[in-house]
Amino acid sequence: MASIAIIGTGYVGLTTGACFSHLGHDVICADVDADKIARLQAGEVPIVEKGLDRLVDEGIRSGKLRFVVGAANAAKDCEFHYLCVPTPQAADGAADLSYLEAAAAEIASVLPNNSVVVNKSTVPVGSTRVVARVLGRSDVAVVSNPEFLREGTAVSDFLQPDRVVIGSRDQEAAIRVAALYSRIAAPIMVTDPVSAETIKYASNAFLASKLSFVNAIATLCEAVGADVNDVVLGMGYDTRIGREFLRPGPGWGGSCFPKDTKALARIAEDAGYDFHFLDEVLRVNEDQFDRTAKKVIDSVDPSLNGHVAVLGLTFKAGTDDLRDSPSIEVLKRVVAAGIPVTAYDPAVLPRENRLSQMYPELDIELATDPYAAADGAASLAILTEWDEFAWLDFDKLAEVMRGRNIVDARNLLDPTIPRRRGFNYRGVGR
Repeated sequence: MASIAIIGTGYVGLTTGACFSHLGHDVICADVDADKIARLQAGEVPIVEKGLDRLVDEGIRSGKLRFVVGAANAAKDCEFHYLCVPTPQAADGAADLSYLEAAAAEIASVLPNNSVVVNKSTVPVGSTRVVARVLGRSDVAVVSNPEFLREGTAVSDFLQPDRVVIGSRDQEAAIRVAALYSRIAAPIMVTDPVSAETIKYASNAFLASKLSFVNAIATLCEAVGADVNDVVLGMGYDTRIGREFLRPGPGWGGSCFPKDTKALARIAEDAGYDFHFLDEVLRVNEDQFDRTAKKVIDSVDPSLNGHVAVLGLTFKAGTDDLRDSPSIEVLKRVVAAGIPVTAYDPAVLPRENRLSQMYPELDIELATDPYAAADGAASLAILTEWDEFAWLDFDKLAEVMRGRNIVDARNLLDPTIPRRRGFNYRGVGR
């Protein structure tokens, strides 16, 4: 088994480190945040991710997973060094590589001879050359090994992936990285670094395109009177199309799709290609935010003098991530229209101040449960697909709400159930 340093204990880094330790490797995770490292050493996982807390506990107990402050403290004793640092988006759409370069500079002088540095962060085409230049070590190979982790299913995505992509012009280094995944049953694709980096961006941009397409089809279904659920079911049976990512919603978001789609468009622009197709994908998504917000705004009868009760704030169920959440994008528009909002999300507690810190312009109240959010509401909107929202007590909602309008932006409910209890139901493409 190998010794692996994970530089950065964010979503990707912590999942990667915990999963590698589960596979039997000796893993040291490093971060600059001393308080975070102390919590991790105590087994406290700072993110909501199914199965991750169990793997972290397992790794700590077995001694296969350790946490230290400072990248150099982790790198000095390891053979492999995974860079899992943020690559935030700049105003022009390009990825900011300052964190990546800083991490490479910090570990450059302490790397053992013949070790391998691996780019795990989503990085622009050519970033392996950037890291190699910063390291300035001819004896150290730099390899691209992009992540394909979905929030909410990241652990299973790592341990049971569709594929493992490795980009390297050094065949020996590629083989060594591939060996880290020897206990995983999945195709391993070895290519050059530029192709590996492009695969990551192209994959996310394609999935974003698929989501924008199905949201556009949902709008068409509303216009012609078709049922989008039946339409996408019929489409999904075609193996050339597939069933995944054909579920309409309020728009798509999260920490990857918006950033990576815009970054790919910028990469194309820098290479002299006008990727206007991606511009339309992004525009359709903004239109979907607008349409969803209008549905919510129109659902509020001003004569009732009530707020809109919003269920769901995170960008998807099963995570506590609020970054680029479609729900937040919709609510920005609703609040700007002067509609008061009370929201509930099982992963965003009222006593937390994360929401106000990330979105200070979003003046909304947080409730402790769906019925507290709905108390006195003129309407109700479901913006995130948490399972518990599919089993709402509509008799109880009827008792506490002033209005009877429901906007189901995730098509989570069976429309006949709220309608039987006197509610006016409006979904997406139905």
